[in-house]
Amino acid sequence: MTITQLRAFVYAAVHGSFTNAAEQLGVSQPTISALIRKLEDHHELPLFIRTGRKLALTAAGSELLVWARQIIETSEFADEALSELRGIQRGSISLGVLRNANFYFLPDMVERFHRRRPNVNLRLFGQNSFEVVEGVRNGTLEAGIVVLPVPDEELEVFPLVQDEVLWASIHEEHVSGTVSIEQITSHPVVLYDASYSWNDPTRRQLSERAQERGLRLEPLVEVEYLEAALELVKRGLGDTMVSRAVTQGENFPKEIHVAPFDPPLFDTIAVIRRRNSVYSPAIRELIDIVNDILKERTYGNGRPGRTVSAQGGPPGEG
Repeated sequence: MTITQLRAFVYAAVHGSFTNAAEQLGVSQPTISALIRKLEDHHELPLFIRTGRKLALTAAGSELLVWARQIIETSEFADEALSELRGIQRGSISLGVLRNANFYFLPDMVERFHRRRPNVNLRLFGQNSFEVVEGVRNGTLEAGIVVLPVPDEELEVFPLVQDEVLWASIHEEHVSGTVSIEQITSHPVVLYDASYSWNDPTRRQLSERAQERGLRLEPLVEVEYLEAALELVKRGLGDTMVSRAVTQGENFPKEIHVAPFDPPLFDTIAVIRRRNSVYSPAIRELIDIVNDILKERTYGNGRPGRTVSAQGGPPGEG
């Protein structure tokens, strides 16, 4: 039993003949007759009494008509909903975002998208780039915006912008010039993203630098959130890493001083999606908005960093 067969049956019952049903559906009369015959043969029950010019329903036909109408109406509602979503008029879309998205693009992104598509619900997921990668890879997220490096098996990666990572301390002498990995490991360290630890992309970069020098970076305190790490730094309990975009936020503690690394260290923000997949129109529009915001901040007022080429095609595919 198919939607096409049920639609042919409903139109024949409502309009009283196969010919009228065919005209309404834009097909031939033999097509309607064949579709209904398949229904009857499948259930071994006649649906119409064929007497004269007008069809009459059998008991089985009358029973089926109630259910068939509901099924047809439901399928039409579903088709309408998908058509509206294709046109980004309503519905719900999910995007994975890096933890500190609020400092880069999140409020502006939501505001701009909502103005364009007020009836589309946004669901933004992600405690850490590592978590976003897993969501994109297993299909629960259509796309994600992450900090590199991330494991890219089964993924396509499109870099957007780089933001410099700085070292932050309440002790001005710790950040009086550029900071080396040797200097970092000689003072107490506070790090955030405790749940993901060294899977966090920025922490991984620091760990690799330490390993190259035969050093081990052991945090005195690990916390979950950046805000908690900054509070501990402000109280003099240790130093931490922070992106330049964060330091330019209104709530960044004025007591904390920052300095660049030697050599410089950068977070690369990128879009990821499953390999050989295609963005839906809504996700494509959302990513285009993010890309625009990052470009504006890079070229418009000098923050947060520098753009990088998007290998393999534009983030929003045009």
